[in-house]
Amino acid sequence: MDQKILSLAAEKTADKLQEFLQTLREDDLTNLLQNQAVKGKVAGALLRAIFKGSPCREEAGTLRRRKIYTYCIQLVESGDLQKEIASEIIGLLMLEAHHFPGPLLAELANEFISAVREGSLVNGKSLELLPIILTALATKKENLAYGKGVLSGEECKKQLINTLCSGRWDQQYVIQLTSMFKDVPLTAEEVEFVVEKALSMFSKMNLQEIPPLVYQLLVLSSKGSRKSVLEGIIAFFSALDKQHNEEQSGDELLDVVTVPSGELRHVEGTIILHIVFAIKLDYELGRELLKHLKVAGQQGDSKNNLSPFSIALLLSVTRIQRFQDQVLDLLKTSVVKSFKDLQLLQGSKFLQNLVPHRSYVSTMILEVVKNSVHSWDHVTQGLVELGFILMDSYGPKKVHDGKTIETSSSLSRMPNQHACKLGANILLETFKIHEMIRQEILEQVLNRVVTRASSPISHFLDLLSNIVMYAPLVLQSCSSKVTEAFDYLSFLPLQTVQRLLKAVQPLLKVSMSMRDSLILVLRKAMFAKYVASFYIIGRCRPLMLRLKLSLPSPSTTCSHHYNSVANETFCLEIMDGLRRCLSQQADVRLMLYEGFYDVLRRNSQLANSIMQTLLSQLKQFYEPKPDLLPPLKLEACILTQGDKISLQEPLDYLLCCIQHCLAWYKNTVIPLQQGEEEEEEEEAFYQDLDDILESITNRMIKSELEDFELVIADRFSQSTSIGIKNNICAFLVMGVCEVLIEYNFSISNFSKNKFEDILSLFILLSMKFVSSLLTVLFRVLLWRYTSIPTSVEESGKKEKGKSISLLCLEGLQKIFSAVQQFYQPKIQQFLRALDVTDKEGEEREDADVSVTQRTAFQIRQFQRSLLNLLSSQEEDFNSKEALLLVTVLTSLSKLLEPSSPQFVQMLSWTSKICKENSREDALFCKSLMNLLFSLHVLYKSPVILLRDLSQDIHGHLGDIDQDVEVEKTNHFAIVNLRTAAPTVCLLVLSQAEKVLEEVDWLITKLKGQVSQETVSEEASSQATLPNQPVEKAIIMQLGTLLTFFHELVQTALPSGSCVDTLLKDLCKMYTTLTALVRYYLQVCQSSGGIPKNMEKLVKLSGSHLTPVCYSFISYVQNKSKSLNYTGEKKEKPAAVATAMARVLRETKPIPNLIFAIEQYEKFLIHLSKRSKVNLMQHMKLSTSRDFKIKGNILDMVLREGGEDENEEGTASEHGEQNKEPAKKKRKK
Repeated sequence: MDQKILSLAAEKTADKLQEFLQTLREDDLTNLLQNQAVKGKVAGALLRAIFKGSPCREEAGTLRRRKIYTYCIQLVESGDLQKEIASEIIGLLMLEAHHFPGPLLAELANEFISAVREGSLVNGKSLELLPIILTALATKKENLAYGKGVLSGEECKKQLINTLCSGRWDQQYVIQLTSMFKDVPLTAEEVEFVVEKALSMFSKMNLQEIPPLVYQLLVLSSKGSRKSVLEGIIAFFSALDKQHNEEQSGDELLDVVTVPSGELRHVEGTIILHIVFAIKLDYELGRELLKHLKVAGQQGDSKNNLSPFSIALLLSVTRIQRFQDQVLDLLKTSVVKSFKDLQLLQGSKFLQNLVPHRSYVSTMILEVVKNSVHSWDHVTQGLVELGFILMDSYGPKKVHDGKTIETSSSLSRMPNQHACKLGANILLETFKIHEMIRQEILEQVLNRVVTRASSPISHFLDLLSNIVMYAPLVLQSCSSKVTEAFDYLSFLPLQTVQRLLKAVQPLLKVSMSMRDSLILVLRKAMFAKYVASFYIIGRCRPLMLRLKLSLPSPSTTCSHHYNSVANETFCLEIMDGLRRCLSQQADVRLMLYEGFYDVLRRNSQLANSIMQTLLSQLKQFYEPKPDLLPPLKLEACILTQGDKISLQEPLDYLLCCIQHCLAWYKNTVIPLQQGEEEEEEEEAFYQDLDDILESITNRMIKSELEDFELVIADRFSQSTSIGIKNNICAFLVMGVCEVLIEYNFSISNFSKNKFEDILSLFILLSMKFVSSLLTVLFRVLLWRYTSIPTSVEESGKKEKGKSISLLCLEGLQKIFSAVQQFYQPKIQQFLRALDVTDKEGEEREDADVSVTQRTAFQIRQFQRSLLNLLSSQEEDFNSKEALLLVTVLTSLSKLLEPSSPQFVQMLSWTSKICKENSREDALFCKSLMNLLFSLHVLYKSPVILLRDLSQDIHGHLGDIDQDVEVEKTNHFAIVNLRTAAPTVCLLVLSQAEKVLEEVDWLITKLKGQVSQETVSEEASSQATLPNQPVEKAIIMQLGTLLTFFHELVQTALPSGSCVDTLLKDLCKMYTTLTALVRYYLQVCQSSGGIPKNMEKLVKLSGSHLTPVCYSFISYVQNKSKSLNYTGEKKEKPAAVATAMARVLRETKPIPNLIFAIEQYEKFLIHLSKRSKVNLMQHMKLSTSRDFKIKGNILDMVLREGGEDENEEGTASEHGEQNKEPAKKKRKK
């Protein structure tokens, strides 16, 4: 039968074939086709023959074709056919699909969809036909009966796709189903159907199956819905990352089971590669990614905010040149914004209560670095570029005097500094993880150190030090880069050279070649003619000597063995070079003296050589005769070249170095050598030095100023050569005395009290001596001030007009500030040391005492002192002491935990002091109010406090309307006629500005969240519910601030900074109100209404703020006019010019304020229309800002001007000249 069908099909016409096929039953054809297909014979040819004999123009042929087509699909799905046969059949079915009429194509598509939804597919091979069928269906122009209606082919295709995407998809066919749509012409709506369905399947698939599905989605995104594809992928993996990091908390965010970290990171890395590859082919996809993540970066706690996965994706996109700068700029901006947000949150309890804790971009980036260990090579280059951009952009800046700006370690004050620190951490961690990028990082760091010598590079040197400390052995492979940097040492600033060598010191310990290279550079420098070369040698060679301490000894088991003889030769060679430096300038010698002691401590084998060198140097300036005064040859220490006199030998530093080296030798070496025989020659060096110092001590005590030729009558002017010489000699004598004080103190155990008269000579005392002295002195200061009241202090004990108590308090204040600024990690230890009641046996119990508790104890002592001071009469009040006390309390209060009872007690005490004490000292008032505000903002919002203070200010200064008598309030006694303005007024306005900044920040966050919500009313209404507490808090803040401004704008403020600041803050107030109105314009698009408290706020602004604002503007302008008129009549031209400048400055913010008010009313009109609520009924018409010329007034002014014209004379002319530039400036 099959041969007959094939032979008939070979004829030119198909008539006989059609007649023969009509004689056969359908089962005969299907059985025949099955037998041929299973046997792998001529199934393809037979199928072509059957289709040829079953034309669609005949009903019988169409039905036969339909039957055979369906059966072939079942045959392919059965899995009984060979792969080649199945593929051949599928190919033939694809070719024949376009010949089917529309109704049959719809039926075939429905059968496929039913099979997918029911899960009846066996291997899914036949799904290759579905896109062909759908495509063919879309081309049919005739109307088709589908369901209960009649649809066109295109509409029918859309309905079928919708049905398919709304049904269940078997997990194993998701990828294939998604892939097939790339071959189907789809509208934007249809693409969205498919994308949503595929994204919803992520959570139901195995992790390893997601990358190929993502790839198919990215291919499909070329048809549309790029934003949905990217958002879905990023949202899924961001949630998966969050779930993975929750430490098995039990909260299942998704149906995906927890997977090993390595597997998850590898899958994420593959998906990132797919996305980057897709962006290379479709730049529009990249633009959509940047647009989406730029909005996400601006959101604080939105579901679409940045995540480690999205950051890793962005860093990978930097490999595409077109997007590199945009991506890095986006990440840089996000980092700084993250730190600024944290700054705002840390300084406001109000914001902390409203904004939940969230991850910050800095933490996410470091997490990306950690995750990149899982073969994320595509991320590393972006990490390196981002790290250097952050360090370059936010590193320390150079100021006018050439010094770098000192930055505090407090996060709340320096977001830029922490951005720079983040960049350094990124580079360091990347260096640790990725070997292939190490050389590039090191090269870039060294390039910046060498080429940016004139700019601050301390952050790069710190990074270099951390890199070298991490793995000096690993860096040997990059030693050529470091060696190249050594060639530029002579051209670098001295401080840079010193820090650079200190940074690479661990590397020098393990690399013989690098050490040899440095020695070669130093040898060349020795023969250079430049003074700078000797400075370099003076710093480098002691460093090299200290390096020898860490070299492994010959007996040590190590991978590197060094020859001890070679080491000794090496050290002696360096010593020879240093001896040559002792004949150079004083600065070079001074550097050597500072380094010798450190070298000796680290390398005791060099003791003889160093001590002999120092002894030889000292003998040049020592007078050996025991009876001769003075014992030192100061003339030899001074160099005279014509009229130029300079210091040649820093003799005091030489003696200081000798004293330290000698003390170290006695305390360290001699006890170890007891019982051992020493060479007499070796002992002679130390005995000679001891004898010389003893002799110098005895003879210096006997010496007078005349012995040094420093008589009192001599002049010490720096403008004469004699004066310069006398100054140098005097400083040398003082320095020598200090060294001898320390020397005798160390050997004789003298009491510290014997040196009280010379404590001011505090230049060359060692840190060990100073620290032991300061420890006792600080305890004395603390006890002296807190135990002896100032009132009972003897009036005779004064120094430079300051009492002893005040001097003690100044010392305490500086110590507290220094500890907090420079020794933050040791505060606990510092506070424990202050507690003199601690005993050794109680140390374990005291270890549990918190910093807050210890700080509270110290605070109470100073609180008592301030209360005693405030209880005195006004004429006995010591404002300097009070100011210092408040400064100390401010420093200590920063150590209190804001949630602790001690903090609340401190706040209550400060508030009570402000309420009950009235002092007219402006500085004391300012410091006390600053303390109150700094505490209050960490406890709750200060708006109620601001309102009360504004009422007090209004009561003391009076109203702008002189006919109105203001009822005086007395919330805070510290506010009085002397302190109300400008002191307290400027402080409250500054705090109000901070509150407005916080409110504006919250409004911006709300706007961003609304813009991210779906447009459906249901979704939008559900999404806005969580924002209600924030909206309520914003309205409450603005309402209270509005009453605050209501009081101030009615206050008769003096001209100057108060008026200027108030006008600017009013402008910000209206700008913030406008921002809130615009937010509700967005919300009204979905919800259609505004809350009642918002209506109340608008009503309050219309009744209590806007009218009095215009009154205040008139008050300021009238005051300026009267000042201008009076000034022109009576004052001198210079005074008139000054007055005019002040008037111009004060009235300049007025147009901005008027514009802000009008903008607020403009958007209120829009909101009224959209919300169907008449908000403008509470607003009065604005004052007309137009003008007209009134003739009668003009005539009167002109007549007055003519009468006084002769009297003014030249002064009037000068006044006109002074006014003209101001007019020009105003026009600009």
